[in-house]
Amino acid sequence: MNNIDLRGLVPAPVTPFTRDGEVDHKAIHKLGAWLGSFDGVKGLVVLGHAGEGTFMTSEEQMSVIRSFVESTDGRLPVIAGITGEGTKVAVEETKRAISAGASAGLVYPSHGWLRFGFQEGAPQDRYKTIHEETGLPLILFQYPDVTKASYNLDTLLEIAAQPGVFAMKNGVRNMRRWDTEIPIIRRENPDLQVLTCHDEYLLHTMFDVDGALVGYGGLTPEPLIELIAAGKRQDYKAARAIHDRLFPVTQNVYHRGSHMEGTVALKEGLVARGILEHATVRSPLLPLQEGASEEIKKALQSAGLI
Repeated sequence: MNNIDLRGLVPAPVTPFTRDGEVDHKAIHKLGAWLGSFDGVKGLVVLGHAGEGTFMTSEEQMSVIRSFVESTDGRLPVIAGITGEGTKVAVEETKRAISAGASAGLVYPSHGWLRFGFQEGAPQDRYKTIHEETGLPLILFQYPDVTKASYNLDTLLEIAAQPGVFAMKNGVRNMRRWDTEIPIIRRENPDLQVLTCHDEYLLHTMFDVDGALVGYGGLTPEPLIELIAAGKRQDYKAARAIHDRLFPVTQNVYHRGSHMEGTVALKEGLVARGILEHATVRSPLLPLQEGASEEIKKALQSAGLI
């Protein structure tokens, strides 16, 4: 039986690299230990978008999972991003994640669906097969509405009702759908842990959820833990104050030309906070434009995080 409780902040941390582009396990231990030191952090999700998981070999992916598990002495569940294109490939990826110490899996859609869409029933089959063949507890991942990999409400409800699916990471980024669908999902699946991943829309989504599974949590855990608590209290005034204090950081990290640039900005912010020594990323990510690191540092200072 799954007993993983993610009702709080679940950071999706970056993966540190050495200056020559190799996985930096020493830096992972420092980052993971820092995140794990905060009361209110309930787990770590690795190998996702923020973690550059699809830019790594299978061996590197397993080593990253192991290092993050070691970083908190196994006290926090480490959830692995499962990103393999085909279901058979995803099953094998899940088995490797289990062997490396993962407690659960965040199942990404098959990425061909982003452009071409999917056959009816295919997402349900992906989750069902992965769980049946591995036994790993799974998190349902709702992609943005602007993609063809965003699941309709019926699909969400059917996946959420499957054995092994215990939580949902919802990043639909369509507030009309959010306001309409979240109450129905909660009513039909009262035990499902609902986590927002709207890094740039946290205020709007914070009053309807059990927690937040966000890359942002890997940079600013302290105010986000406070924001989740304010949302659970339905304290809009306190939540708004935290949102406004963080807004310059939000702008400098997520209001960029591409959401993927946020990964680079997160690393620059961790450098400014003294957690990482440098912000090395892997291609196809590139460094930010000149001056961005100083702007991010000033935003963090204005938020009282440096």
